Amino acid sequence: IMHPDPAFRWPKSANDHHDADERAALEAMISDIGFGMVFAETPDGPRGAHVPVFSTGDGALQFHLARGNALTKHIAKGKALCVINGPDAYISPDWYGIDDQVPTWNYLALELEGKVRRMEREGLVSLLDDLSAQNEAKLAPKKPWHRDKMDGQKFEKLTDAIIGFEMEILAWRPTAKLGQNKPAAVRESAASALEATGRRAVAHLMREFGKK
Repeated sequence: IMHPDPAFRWPKSANDHHDADERAALEAMISDIGFGMVFAETPDGPRGAHVPVFSTGDGALQFHLARGNALTKHIAKGKALCVINGPDAYISPDWYGIDDQVPTWNYLALELEGKVRRMEREGLVSLLDDLSAQNEAKLAPKKPWHRDKMDGQKFEKLTDAIIGFEMEILAWRPTAKLGQNKPAAVRESAASALEATGRRAVAHLMREFGKK
């Protein structure tokens, strides 16, 4: 589960992706989680794949698939959908401290829809470098791993087994269900109870979403 940085702020305009603050928050979410599920139609029906993802910051999302993946031969022939799931947690009605509530599930998620193209090998290698750099940076103060540490021929052989893709994002669809329809005191009560169960990420986002 993602544990957002204390400085993370999810914007209030949760449905307007043209808002600069929200776009920055969505980019931060992609970078922080770094993993998604890609779905597309194939001749054998819809298929999905779990993939590391990298946002270029200019409206494109990059990922790679194994050559033998059911999506690899077909995903660049049309549109695809990528779903990035943030933290989620069950919310008990008892935690609100008010009557006549029902159980629910709070979560943060992002859907990205767009056209997909196959990347050239040079682009794939660049993607692999970007992915490792982005994720190794999260492990600081550990010294970052780089592919220079491995045998060049071994790297080339492993790279031959995958294909890189880039999605031109045509639609950003974020969903933030964090109890924002509840009064601040009620939301804080639920967040505190949730935090006590160890689900700190959702509790943190519930509090941040409620700030003015």
